[in-house]
Amino acid sequence: MTEGVPGQPRRLPEPVPRPWRDALGWLVLTVAGLALTALAVRAGAQLGTASAPFLGRYRLQLGPASLLAPAVAAVVLVLGARGWLDRLPWRLVLVWSYLTALAWALALAVADGESGLTRALSSPDEYSADLAAVGDTPVDFVRHFTERAGELSVAARGHPPGPVILLWALHRIGISDNLALGLLITALGTVTVPLVLAAVSGTCGELTARRYLPVLVLAPYAVWTAVSLDGIVAMLGAAMIAAGVRASAPGRTGRRAAAWAGVAGLLAGVAALFSYSVPWLGLALILLYFARRRPFLNLASGIGVLIPVLATSYLLGFSWASGLGVAQHDWTSRVVPHRSALWWSGISLVALLLAVGPPLLASLRKVRNTPAWPFLVGAGVAVLFSVLAGLARGGVEHAWLPFFPWLTVAAVAPERQAGTPVPAPLALTALGAVVAVVIEAVLATPW
Repeated sequence: MTEGVPGQPRRLPEPVPRPWRDALGWLVLTVAGLALTALAVRAGAQLGTASAPFLGRYRLQLGPASLLAPAVAAVVLVLGARGWLDRLPWRLVLVWSYLTALAWALALAVADGESGLTRALSSPDEYSADLAAVGDTPVDFVRHFTERAGELSVAARGHPPGPVILLWALHRIGISDNLALGLLITALGTVTVPLVLAAVSGTCGELTARRYLPVLVLAPYAVWTAVSLDGIVAMLGAAMIAAGVRASAPGRTGRRAAAWAGVAGLLAGVAALFSYSVPWLGLALILLYFARRRPFLNLASGIGVLIPVLATSYLLGFSWASGLGVAQHDWTSRVVPHRSALWWSGISLVALLLAVGPPLLASLRKVRNTPAWPFLVGAGVAVLFSVLAGLARGGVEHAWLPFFPWLTVAAVAPERQAGTPVPAPLALTALGAVVAVVIEAVLATPW
C-alpha cells in the first residue's frame, strides 16, 4: 500500500490479467511480423507469392455465407463460458468436439461458396491431376513413382504416393464428385480434434481436455484444414500420439502396452507414406515414453513404423528414402531460386503466429507446467528445425498442419507447476476466431 490522502491507504493498481497480457504480446509480435513482411515486399525480396506471409493472393470476399463462421464461434464460446462442457459426459464431449470442429472448418470454407470445397481438387498443381497417371495399375504407379516424379503435379512431387493413391481409391469406390470428395476429406481431417483431446485427457486429465476444446475447435488453422490431404496427415499423427498415450498409461504393462505402442508405430509409418515431414512428430512420442519412464516402448513403436515403410518398399517397390531425395531435388530446383531463405525464416514465423493464434503465446509461456510438454516440444522442434534449416519458404500454413494442434496444448496448463486448473482461455480463443474469419475473407488460397 502507498499513502494517498493522509490517513487513507491507496490501493495499488490491479495487475493486468494474464490472458490480456498474452493477447497483447501476441498482437505486438504479429504486428511486428507483418511489418517485417511488408518491408520484405517493399524491398523486392524474392518471396514467390503475392500474399506473404501465406501462399495465394489477397482479395476481399464477403457475403451471406461469411456469417456462418462467426455463428459457429459464438455457439462454442458461449457454451464454453457457461461451463456446459464440464457437465457433459466425456464421450459426448468428443462427439461435440468433432461436430463443432467440422462445422467451423466448413463454415470458413463456404465463405468462398462451393469453390471453397472444390477448388483444391480441380487445380492442376494438386493430387487430382495425377489420377490419370495411376490408371488401372496403382501398383505400377507406386513402383515407378520416383522415376516419373517429374511428370507429376507439384503436390505429388513433394510427397510420397499416399495422397494420390487415397484419392484414386476414393474415385474407384464411386466418390468422384469434387464436392463430395471435399466434404469427405474435410470430415476425415477433422477427426484430428477428438484424437488430440483423447491424448490430452490421457496425460493431463479430462478437465484439462474439456478446457482445451474451444482452443482446438476454433483454431485459425482450420482455414487450411478443409479439403486438405495434410489434414489427413494431421489425423494420422494425432492417432499415433493418442495410441502412444494409451500404451504408456499408468498400470498398462506387458503385451497390452507393447501392442498399443506397436499401433502407434504403425500409424506413424502410414503417415510417413503421406508426408516426408510428419516423422518429426515421432519425437513427441519418444519424449512421452521417456517422461513416463517407459523407454522400452520405443522399440515396439520403432518396429511398427518400419512395417508399412519396408512393406511398401519390398512389395510395391517404393523407397521412402529415394522419394525424399526426389522431393528434395524438386524443392531445390523449383523453390530455392525463387524464395529467399533469409526473409522466409522470419515470415514463416509470422504465418505460424497467425495460423495458431493468440493461445500460442500462453502455451509457450507455460510449457513447463503441463504433463503434455512432450507434445509441444516435439512439434516445436519440428517447426524450429525446418526454419533453421531453410526449409520453411512458404506454405507452412499447410505443411505444419500436423504440428499446430500440439503447440497450444499448454494454454490450459496451470500458471504454476501442480497449480490449480485454469479456465479455458476464451478471450484468446475468440481473438483467434476473429483472425480466422479475417484471413478467410481476405486470402484466396491455392488449396
